[in-house]
Amino acid sequence: MTGLGPITWPPAPIRTGRLVLRESEVRDRALFVALLSSSEAHTYLGGPRPRAELERALPAVPERWPGSFVVELDGTMIGQILLRRAAEHRRPAAAGKVDLGYLFLPRAWGSGYATEACTAALDWIGGALPGEPVVLATQTANAGSMRLAAKLGFTEVERFHAWGAEQWLGRRPPVVPAG
Repeated sequence: MTGLGPITWPPAPIRTGRLVLRESEVRDRALFVALLSSSEAHTYLGGPRPRAELERALPAVPERWPGSFVVELDGTMIGQILLRRAAEHRRPAAAGKVDLGYLFLPRAWGSGYATEACTAALDWIGGALPGEPVVLATQTANAGSMRLAAKLGFTEVERFHAWGAEQWLGRRPPVVPAG
């Protein structure tokens, strides 16, 4: 994956009705370890990383790069939103497009936080890079992610087999600036 191109980073924190999307901070490290080592959160992502490895490897301020947002609820991290360019080695239909990814702590599931956070991130990228389509890939077995993709306006481009499972690639049409 590569950067997002000509955008100002980090943006001001993005506020929704319940959440804040912001850049990673030192205080988020322990929750990144919990998120990245969660077997539940990584059920459809190839499995969790070992906690001990993460404790050694993660920098003091983890995941701080353009396109990586911490999702915060009541002052505490509950997840991460990722926006980055899909690499050429992925699916040809996705290559070079903005790719949306998300990962939430299991305790945050089922309350609509992913929908709210992803909607805010998509609105932001639509303003920062108007006219850019966005893609999203998930395992077809991940029913929650498939529902979220539909809620967010992604439509199927293709299904393919990778990482031992059927994958789904969706595309969201670009936001066209009013004009």
